[in-house]
Amino acid sequence: MKRALAAVSAVLLTGGLLTCVVTPAHAAPPTSPAPDASAAARAATVLRANPGAVQGSSAESYQVRSTKVDPSGAAHTRYTRTYQGLRVYGGDFVIHTAPNGTYAGSSVGLAAPLTLATSARTTAAAAKKAASARFVGKAEAVGTPELFVDASSGQGRLAWETVVSGWQPDGQTPSRLHVITDATTGATVGSYDEIESVVGSGQGIYTGAVSIDTTLSGSTYQMIDPSHGNGRTCDMNNGTSTCTTFTDADNAWGTGVNSNRQSAGVDAHFGAAKTFDYFKNVHARNGIFGNGSGVPSRVHYGNNYVNAFWDGAQMTYGDGSSNSRPLVSLDVAGHEMSHGVTEALAGLVYSGESGGLNESTSDIFGNMVEFYAAAPSDPGDYQVGEKININNNGTPLRYMYNPSLDGSSDSCWSTSTKNKDVHYSSGVANHFFFNLAEGTGATSYGTSPVCGSAPAVTGIGRAKAEKIWYRALDVYFTSNTAYVSTSNPANTSRAYSLRAATDLYGSCSTEYKAVQAAWTAVNVAGSDSACSTGNDFSVALSPTAGSVNPGSAVSTTVSTATTSGSAQTVTFSASGLPSGASAAFSPASVTSGGSSTLTISTSASTPPGTYSITVNGAGAVTRSATYRLTVNGTGGGCTAPGQKLANPGFESGATGWTASSGVITTSSGQAARTGSYKAWLNGYGSTRTETLAQSVSLPAGCSSYALSFWLHIDSAETTTSVAYDKLNVQVLNSSGTVLATLATYSNLNKATGYSQKSFSLAAYAGQTVNLKFTGTEDSSLQTSFVVDDTALTVS
Repeated sequence: MKRALAAVSAVLLTGGLLTCVVTPAHAAPPTSPAPDASAAARAATVLRANPGAVQGSSAESYQVRSTKVDPSGAAHTRYTRTYQGLRVYGGDFVIHTAPNGTYAGSSVGLAAPLTLATSARTTAAAAKKAASARFVGKAEAVGTPELFVDASSGQGRLAWETVVSGWQPDGQTPSRLHVITDATTGATVGSYDEIESVVGSGQGIYTGAVSIDTTLSGSTYQMIDPSHGNGRTCDMNNGTSTCTTFTDADNAWGTGVNSNRQSAGVDAHFGAAKTFDYFKNVHARNGIFGNGSGVPSRVHYGNNYVNAFWDGAQMTYGDGSSNSRPLVSLDVAGHEMSHGVTEALAGLVYSGESGGLNESTSDIFGNMVEFYAAAPSDPGDYQVGEKININNNGTPLRYMYNPSLDGSSDSCWSTSTKNKDVHYSSGVANHFFFNLAEGTGATSYGTSPVCGSAPAVTGIGRAKAEKIWYRALDVYFTSNTAYVSTSNPANTSRAYSLRAATDLYGSCSTEYKAVQAAWTAVNVAGSDSACSTGNDFSVALSPTAGSVNPGSAVSTTVSTATTSGSAQTVTFSASGLPSGASAAFSPASVTSGGSSTLTISTSASTPPGTYSITVNGAGAVTRSATYRLTVNGTGGGCTAPGQKLANPGFESGATGWTASSGVITTSSGQAARTGSYKAWLNGYGSTRTETLAQSVSLPAGCSSYALSFWLHIDSAETTTSVAYDKLNVQVLNSSGTVLATLATYSNLNKATGYSQKSFSLAAYAGQTVNLKFTGTEDSSLQTSFVVDDTALTVS
């Protein structure tokens, strides 16, 4: 018998305590250096000649964001994108040019060109209301919703973005919550907070006796650093508004204990200077902002404030529990300020796997700052926040050599990584970086395990590893780069870090192979070309997918690059074409480094469907790339729009569904969202697995395949860190093979009421798939997963 809970309290899970926010309430960050005009001009020439390289279309326009020119003359120009006048979130890209100005590749977040309509079906007022409901804490202002194109998944959808400003539930952490609402269905599809928090001579609390640079004004010294862009350190006096610059009569600051307010200021001032020096001296970046400006640091913020945050312009540090443990350690300072570097370079979106990469980048550079500073009282160690004792048991927040030691972080990538809080999905890249620098197995800093049966890794040292990571962030990562992307395998951390290793140390060098091995050791696979010691090349497509009406044609650009040895002749061919279709290359062959246009022509009899076309380039070896061709139904367009699930609200009982006994029910133990029936998985408080599934055919040629359902989770579990009971939402093929895990929910997500979940199934257009919910429950304490009002709407 399932047990109902008389009352269930809502639990809000926060993602750790290392945080960053961009709040207009604070001073705006200094202006970044202007893009290099000549490099931008070369990139513009390439872009005009080859819009397919960025999944472009005639409905778009592009704006240069920044440029970087290598010593060789090769350049990398970052762009933002608009579509029919609307901002495209996730549409940023980088054009890479060779020293002679020719095209040398691109970094692109889009998996296919944008083809969506730009008329919203839901109103701005509805989006504003949905955003207000999403905010947890004290809201002070709700911004005007902006209509834009959300391409953070690689596919475009019309959406509203509404920013709600205020304070998080603690009343001290500022919040600017961005809420994304589907402009067609009205469903809330995601949200993220701009706040990214960590959770002279002087005596710092953690760094000990150190030298700091200050400014003499009259007869008084001020904690303003003239050697590092005049960054200043001030005392918030345990408030949240006014900050007073530290002053001293003899330029001897602090005593090393918290009772002296200057001591925390010494640590923050020292951390800001060392972070500035690290990026300048190791990565040739002129400070955090790239223009030589220093970073303001605010200490003694709030009362009993157990956090620190970056707001886009300055650092803010709380004093910890009972105001006894300021969060001003070196790695926390380096971590938070590195968020500013990430925002200025790749702008990694702070959610999903890109959010994990963002957070990991701060962990990586925070630790590298700690090693760089070499403070005797706080040496480098590959732990995060080990000095601030937030857990009150002497343990750090995170362990880079084995992230799962914290009980929440992923040491190995899995299909559920993208659904974790960014402070925990960061573990995959943290583990990768440690393996790359120090190797796997027993090390001086801890034991790093490999995932599964991956081979052991020999590290290449911190100096090379940090250079590779910064290079990937600087010139290759896009805002939605992920660990794994089936729709756009080139836009991944593995692919981009391999390109960075190639730039710095050569194709298939020891360093390149170490990057491969380190990603494999954390279960992040890739489609890297096999290493060759002779002449070799690569083949890439842009765009990688397209749709066509029978009797019409579609084109893509086939680019090649010499990856080792000398250039060679590459001859093209294609296989996997549907009946009635043909492929033509212009030109039919190129010298590696050149490009060709592939045109796929269909006949009136070509059957509708989605096909994987293999494009081969044959030279001394054969290299391949895959193009996804969608042939629309006869006459083109979406031939069978509408809602595709049978009995979507369960009001006809089990009709249309395959479910475990008792799952589809009218039991009063859990309320349906609407009507009488719902699907209630688990809730027994004993070991059990229950399933709910339906097979559904998705027509080809449509622009939207929107799956949605309402989910309520209640649980008797009281933990806030361990997922004992889980619900997996998956897509399977007709043979029962899992094609994707759309989401994983657990007892950690328990909350009052129903919430709507939405996903795109566009990747399965033209296929018959099985949509499956699988609930698993352990041996004690019930968790109920209640599903109602499902829909799979095709349009």
